[in-house]
Amino acid sequence: MLFRKLLQSELQCHRIIIRGLTGTKPSWDIVTGVCVERLPVVTPPLNEMQKKYKDMLWQIEVEKSLKSDHELRRESDKAQAELLKKEMIDVDIDTVSKITAQDFEDAAADELAKFKFADIITDADKKGDKTTPERCLQRHLVLTTELKIGNDLKTLLPQGLWKEGETLRQSAERIVSEQCGPEFKVQFLSNAPSGFYKYKYPTEINGKVGAKVFFYYANYKSGTTSNKSKINWLTRNELTEILPERYNKSVQDFLIQENV
Repeated sequence: MLFRKLLQSELQCHRIIIRGLTGTKPSWDIVTGVCVERLPVVTPPLNEMQKKYKDMLWQIEVEKSLKSDHELRRESDKAQAELLKKEMIDVDIDTVSKITAQDFEDAAADELAKFKFADIITDADKKGDKTTPERCLQRHLVLTTELKIGNDLKTLLPQGLWKEGETLRQSAERIVSEQCGPEFKVQFLSNAPSGFYKYKYPTEINGKVGAKVFFYYANYKSGTTSNKSKINWLTRNELTEILPERYNKSVQDFLIQENV
């Protein structure tokens, strides 16, 4: 019952927003944009403050911690070895004959020495391929696409016109499906827009003086885009270089800041 009331309330809010926007003169196009972000796959490098905080937590952990089973076993092995040297009667022969804690540490060290970490520099990084999310694994990446605005071709976030009868969230889901393909899966994090931007057309188009863009935020989950030639996955710095200045500021306002 509570969920139904919340959903009805949300739909009513959407109707009020859209009615207010479309009922004004001169009128504007209602546009829904989608910010699809691929979160870091590999933990980003820590900044200086984070490193100090990590060291402090480690120091507190060590000070408050109890000895582990392995540390107790190592002490027991040491005590048994001392008794064996002195040829004491109460030596536990079964314990001495087993693999000791030191043997375990040596074997673990050998195994670690043979282990090779995967390279965080991918083939896409080496080739400079920005059409795939398999790049810059330690960074946040945002999906952009080429859209025709009037007579100009611009690089923007996926966006499209709102259709009568849809909520803005439904428009956002449709736009992702239409522009990225059915195999491209994302997770929307809210039913309400995360950002807003408006711009005027050079001249009126179909009686509209400009567009009011409502941005939705979503995380990339899986899949590939159907029109890879128009798609790019860009870092924050690359977004700043590609997107129009005011448009980029509206997008950056709701994006999570990252360590560079």
